[in-house]
Amino acid sequence: MNDIAAPPESIERIEMAGEGHSLSMLTYRAVSDMIRHRRLRGGDVIVEARLADTLGISRTPLREALQRLEGEGLVRKGDGRNYVVRRVDIGEYLQSLRLRQLIEPDAAVAGIGTIPRRRMIEVRREIADLMGATAYHTDMHWVSDDNLHNLIIDHCGNEVMAQVLRNLRVTTRLFEIDRLKERLQPDSTEHLQIIEALESGDAARTRTAVHDHIESLIGFARQHLLQPHGAASSTT
Repeated sequence: MNDIAAPPESIERIEMAGEGHSLSMLTYRAVSDMIRHRRLRGGDVIVEARLADTLGISRTPLREALQRLEGEGLVRKGDGRNYVVRRVDIGEYLQSLRLRQLIEPDAAVAGIGTIPRRRMIEVRREIADLMGATAYHTDMHWVSDDNLHNLIIDHCGNEVMAQVLRNLRVTTRLFEIDRLKERLQPDSTEHLQIIEALESGDAARTRTAVHDHIESLIGFARQHLLQPHGAASSTT
């Protein structure tokens, strides 16, 4: 298992700033951040006693947080009682993108006219800020990506479809792409095209914009991440 680095903020500091949040919720957020920032990587075994000590908490809120993360597909039960950070290889990543490509364009079309205009304006502004930043920020990239796709998921009007897409996005996010920075320009450009299509109310244009964005992700993965014999060039 990789050594567990301390999170950027201690649980105590977060707790002081987060009135009304339970310790288990704060722990859940801390561990989620550790997975997102690769302090806990795919395949890492989570030793509860060690992680609880790192976070400065008891094992009870940690166990509650891990149970929630298991339900979301970020961790799974390994051998014995320990949890393991879920590992996603390029095969599962590509298959998940293909399924998203079948579902997400229809979800976007269903959201036409129901997504609040102010939210589209906010997402458009986030994309512009990301593209205009003087330095690249991975977190800003992920936040922009989440907010764009969550517009579609949250307003598609079909909770079954929405949950499938949420689960698929967990899978695609767990796959670690070393070259994420190279996706900044195409992601931002394609996201703007999706926003513009949604604003236009044109169903065919919207469906095409979402389909082509996911096809771009698939093409990037195949071009940059596949070894000659189909092995993954993933950091997990």
